[in-house]
Amino acid sequence: MATPQMDRFTPVFAIAAAAELAEMHPQTLRQYDRIGLVSPQRTRGNTRRYSLHDVAQLREVARLSAEGLSLEGIRRVLQLEDRVRELESRVRDLERALSDEMLKRPDRRVFAAGAAGGEVVTLRRGTRVRRSAEIVVWRPGGTEES
Repeated sequence: MATPQMDRFTPVFAIAAAAELAEMHPQTLRQYDRIGLVSPQRTRGNTRRYSLHDVAQLREVARLSAEGLSLEGIRRVLQLEDRVRELESRVRDLERALSDEMLKRPDRRVFAAGAAGGEVVTLRRGTRVRRSAEIVVWRPGGTEES
């Protein structure tokens, strides 16, 4: 039988261990769970199990509380941080999908530097910018020749 993968969201810590890791009293963790600030998963026997992510959130709660935020303010900050992470993940997914789609399209556009001095020009796929074969000779105190 394969061993389940563990990550930072795997609930492994009982309340006493999580409280010790977060440097808090277990009763504080119970209060935070009641008000929905940090909600651990529950076992079949209904005991709390905390993940490394939960412990990190508890430490963040302690930091924000020490800075003077109310518990409601802290709850809102945590919600917004979670939302930012969700949106960042969504943006990465969309960027990947767009990149994959652009690579699949046979008519994708190609850009190059133009011959006249660095402007960007659009080319059809499989074509190249025509380069000038002119030579300009500069003579000090004189005029330029082509």
